[in-house]
Amino acid sequence: MNETDWPTVGTLIDELYHATDALEKMFPGRKFTLDGHLVGSVGEVVASFMFDLELNPASTLGHDARAKDGRKVEIKLTQGKSVGLRHESEHLIVLSRPKGRSISVIYNGPGALAWNAAGKMQKNGQRSLGLQKLRMMAANLGLEQQLPLVRVAPV
Repeated sequence: MNETDWPTVGTLIDELYHATDALEKMFPGRKFTLDGHLVGSVGEVVASFMFDLELNPASTLGHDARAKDGRKVEIKLTQGKSVGLRHESEHLIVLSRPKGRSISVIYNGPGALAWNAAGKMQKNGQRSLGLQKLRMMAANLGLEQQLPLVRVAPV
């Protein structure tokens, strides 16, 4: 893994949050949320660092990475209260980074458990799953169901 300047990464992410806050103040009633590819890519590179994952090429259908033991891993990062799932994954890592705080692991376990707990399919092709529900599910997972955490969140 290359030597990444994680303090600079954290600063750049904070600057993105500051920019969205400023835009929301300039245009009351409009939300300027960080989402889509930007947040997804941040989640992928951070999870790769934390769990020593090998990332798939960007926009690979199905899974974002592969673990050392061969498990296919889907990675989600949110600043909100839920995540959207498009398919059942072999393994799921859900990270959260509320504004001004560090990234934390919400869920690190079998994708099937999360998929089965998610709501019904929405018009956008996603099934929503709340972070609180994921936290409760994560509390009941055994170590063998989780990927080992190699490094703490760098940002």
